[in-house]
Amino acid sequence: MGKRVLLLFPLPYQGHINPMLELAALLHSRGFSITIFHTTFNSIDSTKYPSYRFILVEDGEIANRFTSTVDDTVLRMIAWNNSCEQLFYDCLTSVLSEKNEEPNACLIMDMHWYNLQYLANRLRVPTLVLRTGSAATLNWFMTYPQLVQKGFIPVQESQRNMPVIELAPLRMGDLIRVDNCSHEVLRDLLTHEMDAIRTSSGVIVNTFDAIESTEVEKFQKAIPVPVFCIGPLHKFTPPARSSLLVPDHSCLEWLDTQVVGSVLYVSFGSLACMNYEEFIETAWGLANSDQPFVWVVRPGSILGKDEVDLPDGFIEATNGHGKIVSWSPQHEVLAHAAVGAFWTHNGWNSTLEAICEGVPMICRPQFADQMGNARYVTDVWKVGIILEGKLERGMIEKAIKRLMRDDEFGAEIRQRMRALKHEASLCIKSDGSSSINIDKLVNFISSF
Repeated sequence: MGKRVLLLFPLPYQGHINPMLELAALLHSRGFSITIFHTTFNSIDSTKYPSYRFILVEDGEIANRFTSTVDDTVLRMIAWNNSCEQLFYDCLTSVLSEKNEEPNACLIMDMHWYNLQYLANRLRVPTLVLRTGSAATLNWFMTYPQLVQKGFIPVQESQRNMPVIELAPLRMGDLIRVDNCSHEVLRDLLTHEMDAIRTSSGVIVNTFDAIESTEVEKFQKAIPVPVFCIGPLHKFTPPARSSLLVPDHSCLEWLDTQVVGSVLYVSFGSLACMNYEEFIETAWGLANSDQPFVWVVRPGSILGKDEVDLPDGFIEATNGHGKIVSWSPQHEVLAHAAVGAFWTHNGWNSTLEAICEGVPMICRPQFADQMGNARYVTDVWKVGIILEGKLERGMIEKAIKRLMRDDEFGAEIRQRMRALKHEASLCIKSDGSSSINIDKLVNFISSF
């Protein structure tokens, strides 16, 4: 196969950029040239990827229109789709008009670029959609408008524990949600995205058959395009070098001094936030558990506070058995022998990384698909426990001790997690399901 150019366009959030760059590395290793479109907002540092070509899609006006909080995520995505269409059209047509020895193969874009999918169709550019979340979420997105029509959404407090028959094992409280975004706006966004997927050439999903074969089969029956499950992407290539925050590697040195399996790793990703009261309860829950911990306290992660003040007496109470960093090299932390559990927001990347390293989870989902991911962790794979309701130091202490102390409950969860880790290791072998799907994907792209 001669070299052909793949055009890639990630959504500019950390959890979307990393899987796209990992996919780029994987396909580059298979002989494709890589061109990456990227926005001004959360712009990718091209100097870290000298083998790729980068093209900036100027979106400064759009990026500055909204805050960086979770609440504006959906509105920003809609604004990007409405306003970037002409900007992307100019960039894409410029690339397509170039005469060079390496012809363009196709465009791979994040599923949230729905308007740009329609644009690519008009230009007759073959497109593949990358879903950086789970396969299950695709079924949730398809069903959401139906649930709105039936009157189940918005969810009433009395219905939060009601099973969603169409989306077992989900409960009504697990449905996709972004606070301060109306269900009508969210419904319209998801409808646009699903309609765009149906007009694509295929869907790439960062998952693997052993954990989501049923969900993939359900989605495949509903969508008339091929689906390629090629995850976990971060296990096929070196981790993406695109962190929007600088990792503090000192936590790895600290972990080297800890007992195997004794440390709780606490991180809520690049977007999730908590109020100061929740922060205080989290701090004292960690301190009172008397369990060693690494806690990521990201700048801006506490609502209304630029700087974080630890509660009086916290440092003395933890007595050296805790390590706090502003950002961590998460892949290395989860892979460290000292880490025995992960308190997470259950973003898909974090959930998948925990599975791959065999680390049980304490789940505290906050928005979007995180609630549903947590339900799969606790009720389907049964490799974690969930913290629901108002955070309180006593419940935190109890959850940590329940999962990490070597009793029957914790031992069974760790055993199941080891089995999932083994399945993840099998799927990336040369005859594994994801490796086979990668071969199919490469052949599919080469057929354009």
